Amino acid sequence: MVAQASFAAPPTPWSRTLAEPKIHESAYVHVFSNLIGDVRVGENVLIAPGTSVRADEGTPFHIGHNANLQDGVVVHGLEQGRVMGDDGESYSVWIGSNSSITHMALVHGPAYIGDRCFIGFRSTVFNARVGAGSIVMMHCLIQDVEIPPGKYVPSGSIITNQQQADRLPDVQEQDKHFAKHVIGVNEALRSGYHCAEDTACILPIKNDMATTYQSKSPVAEVVDHVRQLLAQGYRIGTEHANKRQFQNGGWKSCSPIQATAESAVLGELQSCLADHAGEYVRLIGIDAKAKKRVMEKIIQRPEDAPLTFSGAASNNGYTAAPSYASNGHKPAAAATVDGSLSAQIRQVLGRGGKIAVEYANKRQFQTSSWQNAGFLQSSGESGVMAELNRILAQQVGNYVRIVGVDPVAKKRLMEAIVQRPNGQATVSTSSASSNGFSSAASVSAPAASGDLVGQIQQLLNQGAVIGLEYADQRRYRASSWTTVPPIQGRSAGEIANAVNSFIAQHGNDYVRLIGVDTRAKKRLAEVVVHRPGAKAPAAASSASYGASYSAPAASAPVSAGSLSAQTVDQIRQLVRAGHKITLEYADQRRFRINSWQTAGVVQASNESGAIANVEAILADYAGMYVRIVGTDGSKRRVLEAVIQKPGK
Repeated sequence: MVAQASFAAPPTPWSRTLAEPKIHESAYVHVFSNLIGDVRVGENVLIAPGTSVRADEGTPFHIGHNANLQDGVVVHGLEQGRVMGDDGESYSVWIGSNSSITHMALVHGPAYIGDRCFIGFRSTVFNARVGAGSIVMMHCLIQDVEIPPGKYVPSGSIITNQQQADRLPDVQEQDKHFAKHVIGVNEALRSGYHCAEDTACILPIKNDMATTYQSKSPVAEVVDHVRQLLAQGYRIGTEHANKRQFQNGGWKSCSPIQATAESAVLGELQSCLADHAGEYVRLIGIDAKAKKRVMEKIIQRPEDAPLTFSGAASNNGYTAAPSYASNGHKPAAAATVDGSLSAQIRQVLGRGGKIAVEYANKRQFQTSSWQNAGFLQSSGESGVMAELNRILAQQVGNYVRIVGVDPVAKKRLMEAIVQRPNGQATVSTSSASSNGFSSAASVSAPAASGDLVGQIQQLLNQGAVIGLEYADQRRYRASSWTTVPPIQGRSAGEIANAVNSFIAQHGNDYVRLIGVDTRAKKRLAEVVVHRPGAKAPAAASSASYGASYSAPAASAPVSAGSLSAQTVDQIRQLVRAGHKITLEYADQRRFRINSWQTAGVVQASNESGAIANVEAILADYAGMYVRIVGTDGSKRRVLEAVIQKPGK
């Protein structure tokens, strides 16, 4: 696939050779890339879509065997200036064997990149040599220098003089593994693209896929669809229609599926299928942000029996309803309400909402004709539960659902079916909670300490939303945290239990608690509450969960045992001047190249709080260089001072 992607160099005052690219037959050059002029492409090279390699000014170019140029890479060269290639000849651009030039990188000649090099996303190499085995990370500028072999250039570095280049750290073993992995992935892609164009290669794969697809059971297909949609962050919906409605395109929605856990979604899906046996039912994938459908698939037809997903639990914690006949079934006793449903009711009441009850017989249910039983009069959770159980006893044999209503905004906050005609709906106390964490009852997790609860309560008092982030050892060092959905809870104790459950599941990761002001769209706190290998006892001390970044009360005494008198004075001056205080950290290698990373913003309005917060952050970065930075209202730095060094 090279004919449409390669062209001869145009005639110019400095070149009239009309040179054309020379591409080895084993290389793969995508049709949406461009190669122009004397470009010499070696064996097993991959040139991805959107790549531009133009040897129409500076020329020639060499791309060594097993190299890969990824999407959006640009390679060009100046008319003047040459580098010496490994073959002893003169080139405008030399890219060595087994090297990766990754997405959106720019290599502009004169430039030399040795064997086994890695050039990260959006990095630029111009008028420079990068020695063999070197790794240049993302968003770097390498200009007018020679990088010695086997050096590591951190992300964001600007290397424009030889002194900087000579001080670069060596590549570590883990960095070599990373670069080798990228080479392997792109080698597989090159082989795959070649196979896709070869009928003899691709036909057996297509036949195998068709056979595999046909052999899947309807249940397996639906489970795969649900799993794929959830993995992409989409919500799941269902619609049903009888034969007449189906012919007219008159689909009706089943009860909304609020769950995001696979087992809970399958449980609700099975309930919808059973409730609408003898009808068409289709599965819908919903992109909630874009407010559009990403998939529609019919998963049940009138002649089909309802599917059974073994072991699936619904979002409300009820056991998925089994298939049942539409008549002749003896109604069971009324349901009792507790467990996760109580938590949903508690959340609605906590937001000032009211609980209404609706019911329907089987015919009314199929046409979504719910009858209103009115609002429950109680405003307390126990009273609501008692009233609800009385109504359930009166409506045995009918569908019953509860509705959470915001009376001010006049909108529904939640809907949940709590009873079906086929029997009692039971609540599982080990069901997944709405925030995606396992409930405290199903996880062996440390009990929340008073310190953690206190930190959470402070954030709740400020109107913050509580969330969690986690990172493994490597991502922690790079300050690359993964965020999970906000924790839903009415009290600090409930949220602390969810935090401890999450910690139990991520014992080998760093976990930090975050408090977010959703109106101002800013973070009020970032607190590391767990470190790999840490054993949190049932009554953990504040050190076990990290220190709070929230300012203590003004009356709290100033404890600056780990800070020098000079640092304490600097903090006081910054607070009095109203400046923003930030801490930055670096390990030995990053310190030598002046590559600092943000450790946190000090959130305090008084001197004692700021000092306490600085000490708390320092405790999280023991063994690192840490410096304090003061910034004025125009975002100009008024102070930079190293306040901690390794071993001190």
